[in-house]
Amino acid sequence: MNPQLLRHLWSLVERSQSSHLLALDDHGLVCWLLEQFTGQQPINQAETDQLHHYIRDKIPLIRDLAQER
Repeated sequence: MNPQLLRHLWSLVERSQSSHLLALDDHGLVCWLLEQFTGQQPINQAETDQLHHYIRDKIPLIRDLAQER
């Protein structure tokens, strides 16, 4: 996956309210992050699919980071 997309995603995670990230279930978290991401930076369908799978794989890390803040 494009390193620029990864940086943008992790920046989005860091800027998001921890309580909101933790309140969402897994599906809701993936959907919300994708919606926020594509609202800020349009991407094609292949990149959307890659990002979806990447976020799903990183849910435990995203939740850990949110809990530490």
